[in-house]
Amino acid sequence: MGLHHHFGHEDLLRCRFALSPAWETQEAVRTLNRPDRQGYHLPWLRRIRAAADGLDLRPLWLLMPHRGHSADFIGPPPSGPGVSFEEEIALIRGADPAVAREDIRKSLASTPGALDSDLGRAMLADPARAVRDLADLLERAWSVLIEPHWPRLRALLEADVLFHSRRLAAGGLQALFDGLHPSLAWDAASLTLTIERPTSHHERVLGGQGLLLMPSAFIWPGIAGGFDPPWQPTIVYPARGIGALWTPARESVPDALARLLGRARAEVLCALEEPASTTALAHRLGLAPSTVSAHLGVLRAAGLLISARHGHQVRYERTPLAIALTTGDPAP
Repeated sequence: MGLHHHFGHEDLLRCRFALSPAWETQEAVRTLNRPDRQGYHLPWLRRIRAAADGLDLRPLWLLMPHRGHSADFIGPPPSGPGVSFEEEIALIRGADPAVAREDIRKSLASTPGALDSDLGRAMLADPARAVRDLADLLERAWSVLIEPHWPRLRALLEADVLFHSRRLAAGGLQALFDGLHPSLAWDAASLTLTIERPTSHHERVLGGQGLLLMPSAFIWPGIAGGFDPPWQPTIVYPARGIGALWTPARESVPDALARLLGRARAEVLCALEEPASTTALAHRLGLAPSTVSAHLGVLRAAGLLISARHGHQVRYERTPLAIALTTGDPAP
């Protein structure tokens, strides 16, 4: 039993990472209906609760069974590494009603009584309208649940991708897959990656498409896979560091560091516990992006930061000297 992803030799060269704001939106919706997934997100829940109460999320929840098939068309794998929510919601709106109807039917069949519910029958009777209504609801959920917090979430997801990319570079696929989730098992002899599931069985031959790996803040503690064609073979796994996701930025910096750099630049340097973009840092610190950008430029020129472009963004991280200054540990 389990979800088996069978690689060919060409697939080994086509493993890549991506982020998906639409996936985070639908997983946030799922989390609101799953108390077992809410532990790390209680601060977020307190912030969005009043606004979320104004959303009728029942049509989406009906397609998100605790076990069984979740409708793929409302959370499709992204088409590229840096897609926007607007691009993804356009793809969802463009779903073929006939394909969506079968997707909806399979999801409803996974929840006892859902096929005969009023909502279920209405979606099956008019799948084109169901696609429109579900896309509208996802768009409202994005604006309420995720968009105000997207810079913080994106910074977490980008830091996870950077960490695992380094694991891949240092130890290959075995090291990468060993670090993603306890239920993942890689068999190098048969070139098979399995998500161990005691009650499910699924086979997917990658067929040269490779495997898309997507970190998620809201899927914890689970993992998702098993996307059927025409969707890109994808595994969604919990991002590292969600325990500190909603904690506020440190309120103080070492006095000696503040005297050396100036308090504002010291705060920017201390906030870079994980690599982040200018926008993410500005959101975290409550500063204007232009102010943060100016501080980053000075810190980089002083040899305290390095930067690297990832898609449309530039991410900054501390050098060994900066780590020594912010933590008190001697630089290597």
